[in-house]
Amino acid sequence: MSYFKSAIGCALAATMVSTAFAQGSGAAANYPSRPVTMIAPYAPGAATDTEGRLFAGKLSEFLVQQFLVDFKPGGGTTIGQIMAARAAPDGYTLLLMSAAYPLVPQTYTDLPVDLIKSLAPISLMSKRSALLLVHPSVPAKNMAEFVAYAKANPDALNFATAGPGGLQHLTGLWLSSVTGTKMTYIHYKGTGSLMPDMIAGRSHITPTTFSTGMPLVKSGKLRPLGVASLVRNAQVPDMPTIAEQGYPGWEYTTWLGILAPVQTPAAIINKLSSELNRVTRAPDIVQRLSAETQLIGSTPDEFRKHIALEHERWRKLIQENNLKFELQN
Repeated sequence: MSYFKSAIGCALAATMVSTAFAQGSGAAANYPSRPVTMIAPYAPGAATDTEGRLFAGKLSEFLVQQFLVDFKPGGGTTIGQIMAARAAPDGYTLLLMSAAYPLVPQTYTDLPVDLIKSLAPISLMSKRSALLLVHPSVPAKNMAEFVAYAKANPDALNFATAGPGGLQHLTGLWLSSVTGTKMTYIHYKGTGSLMPDMIAGRSHITPTTFSTGMPLVKSGKLRPLGVASLVRNAQVPDMPTIAEQGYPGWEYTTWLGILAPVQTPAAIINKLSSELNRVTRAPDIVQRLSAETQLIGSTPDEFRKHIALEHERWRKLIQENNLKFELQN
């Protein structure tokens, strides 16, 4: 009797799996049948703005349906992330996320959802080269001069970040650690709001992407101390990296990836991943972004492993500095 019960149970389980697979495949075949929202937890005007819109536009072209970027800044990217995590898992709400993603769960103590468990990686899209910039009022043209000035004026320099506990904040703390300097951290809602203060001289130092920083460098509004990535950039081949100037390993490299609510059908996740990989190979995207951006495109599992490595990479620094923040109402 137990044999027959077991056989029936196995048959029912197989039927359920088959049905679920068919439903998921059917959903993917018809997806998307209406506009898709890509939540960007940043203010408009940052590098993620330009890149995100380009990716959304190309997905709209490939899938013959609108992909719209919806900016939800604030809370060190937590507001937009929580909205995405709580969205219906149907593929019609995605999250356009940067390197802040592995940091937020480690630095915010009162998140209403587990962002790592609530969001499913789809594809790591790109990595961006960056610059370390200072206001011209800072009497330094390289790292040696900057460190000497910062040591002579402890806490006098304002280090601008796009939010507490974010990538800029952590790389600033890392910079202070390796240079033996002390700076005051000023947190903004995003690059779009911090740059006016940098230009005005109310903040003095920040790392930022080439697309944001180079126009300000060329106009003389800000001055570069060096390339903030580990390798030089073809746009300024003679500019040394910060690592080359005596601080090996230090870098500020942003990345951009796309995630979805965790219960989104695997068939839709895989379809999106495949299409996003097509986006990174599209000739017009390559032409538009390759000067400063390493276009990647990955599988969901590759992106998941990248997130885990990033989470571990920053864990010690977060613990050493006791970085714990609360959501602002």
